[in-house]
Amino acid sequence: MVEQYQAQIKCLVALDSIIFGFDGEELKLLLVKRGVEDDGSTWSLMGGWLRPDEGLEEAANRILFELTGLTDIYLEQLYTFGAPHRDRVERTVAVSYFALINVTDYQERVSHTYEAHWFSMHELPRLLFDHGQMVEQAIERLRYKASQHPIGFELLPEKFTIPQLQKLYEAIFDAPLDKRNFSRKILSTNLLEKLDEKQRGYSKKGAYLYKVNEEKYQKQFNTFLNFLPNGGT
Repeated sequence: MVEQYQAQIKCLVALDSIIFGFDGEELKLLLVKRGVEDDGSTWSLMGGWLRPDEGLEEAANRILFELTGLTDIYLEQLYTFGAPHRDRVERTVAVSYFALINVTDYQERVSHTYEAHWFSMHELPRLLFDHGQMVEQAIERLRYKASQHPIGFELLPEKFTIPQLQKLYEAIFDAPLDKRNFSRKILSTNLLEKLDEKQRGYSKKGAYLYKVNEEKYQKQFNTFLNFLPNGGT
């Protein structure tokens, strides 16, 4: 039995995170220069290596903390990429995750060890290896999850307006949503608590601020709002 293990060729395991953020207008992707290739125009997802003494979830959270300084954020395993020659340096299997981060939180706590930059999803640079395929699968998963569960709130500040929330979902689905229909649906979930505060500077009256009811949010509705574009325009 031991000889069978010893006869096998060892394989590296990498963990790559597709980190989405929202700046109030656009959905963004956090990328980094890692020096894997000499071409300065190639960017990489944030990632690292699995250690012998840790599990996948533990490793994914550790790596994300090392690269961003953030903890307790939404992180979900996406897919495993294992094409034989996906990494030209060494035989490597990559376990991908997607994460949702409030851009403001990241900017306040970022480590300057890495040359990281937020890119618009409409203006992505050339990506390393099969990272482009990872991003495509991640945005598909995000759209599906956002239509079924209220995970979009992870991309917003603690207090936000209904128009801000609508802009977020329009950015996720890359499609316009009807204002009245959106407001009616989102308020019908009873997930939001209306505050006595208003956002100033955008209109004379100002828009009321809301926050998420954490207890209801943790229940993660099986069916959320059906915000898919063909149901919301």
